Amino acid sequence: MIDIKFIRNNLEIMREAIKNKNEKADLEVLIAIDEQRRKLQFDFDNLKAEQNAMSQTIANKKKAKEDATAEIDEMTKVANDLKRISAALSEANTNLDNVLLTLPNIPQTEVPVGRDESSNEIVKTWGEKPAFSFTPKDHLEIATQNKLLDLMRGAKISGSGFPVYTGQGARLERALISFMLEFHLQKHGYEELMVPLLVNRKTMTGTGQLPKLEDDMYHVNEDDLFLIPTAEVPVTNFFADEVLLSRDLPKCFVSYTPCFRREAGSYGKDTKGLQRLHQFNKVEMVRFVQPETSATALEEMLANAEAILQAFGLHYRVLNLCTGDLSFASQRTYDLEVWAPGSQKYLEVSSVSNFGEFQARRANIRFKDESGKVKHLHTLNGSGLATPRLMIALLETYQQADGSIKMPDVLDPWLKLTL
Repeated sequence: MIDIKFIRNNLEIMREAIKNKNEKADLEVLIAIDEQRRKLQFDFDNLKAEQNAMSQTIANKKKAKEDATAEIDEMTKVANDLKRISAALSEANTNLDNVLLTLPNIPQTEVPVGRDESSNEIVKTWGEKPAFSFTPKDHLEIATQNKLLDLMRGAKISGSGFPVYTGQGARLERALISFMLEFHLQKHGYEELMVPLLVNRKTMTGTGQLPKLEDDMYHVNEDDLFLIPTAEVPVTNFFADEVLLSRDLPKCFVSYTPCFRREAGSYGKDTKGLQRLHQFNKVEMVRFVQPETSATALEEMLANAEAILQAFGLHYRVLNLCTGDLSFASQRTYDLEVWAPGSQKYLEVSSVSNFGEFQARRANIRFKDESGKVKHLHTLNGSGLATPRLMIALLETYQQADGSIKMPDVLDPWLKLTL
């Protein structure tokens, strides 16, 4: 959420952010509501002061045994006016908050301006595209040949986009999750959290999924709970409505969860095999930091995610996302795209984002600095990594001429087998 005082003083910056992020938030409505709210607050404060002064006058008259009938009558009128204005003020505050929730975060100056992914900047590549003495197969052919997946039975059980990992495929999926968790715990110093998969509406609003993305979420109507689209949601809200101490920052968490997304806007996108799922597994990194350190933290988290791909020896590239490709809540995002040689394309396996104080304001997460002043901290998160496209890249990169797969040696302690 953006501070209303900032918006008031920086309308053009906000208009530009809305435009560059391809959003449709109505600033004029916000301004009108804010003006109404401020007038109501002014009237309320004046009446409250009048009420306090009149109370003192009535008390003094009663103490002096003087007639205070006129003042009591006027006090009743003021009290009624206060009640009416208080109700109007409460409604205006609610309306203001509702509109503020529709305003996107403001991109940082380092973010290239562009309408869509075609304007993303490639800032780094690592490794080389693998060469084969045979025509490489795509992951679905490899998985089928090695009996790693059963998409048909997954669709029978739940519908398309809900894969069943079978036999060695299930073991590989479990090995990837375990490897990435331990990698971040032991090498990068994160603390592990195991979090709920169902969260309430307030929690989803805190990280920016609601109200904008409700159509993309799986919702349990009876309890008004949502299946999480990412561990970012419950982990970021771990400190909701709390004040941390500066000496306790940064807080760095890693969490594995299944993730659930309806993918309501995925029509026309490639959904073959594991490329776009309604349920998938992901290891997520989340940090809570002091504002002046968040830019550095973003680079560190990017390096943490890259380290996984480097450990697996996979060729990848890093993109600096343009304004039109940023998420609603992000100030700046790097995408990691891994090369899938059988599919002959790059696939996103991680987004690492700095949200500034946007989520912290929505979730009311603050910290007390060394001088005792309470401020909103900054939140960041990043996939470290999502498994479906990682598995695609591993299967396609390490396939053998006979159709088998030889996984990287680094996975041996976790896999205890060669596929």
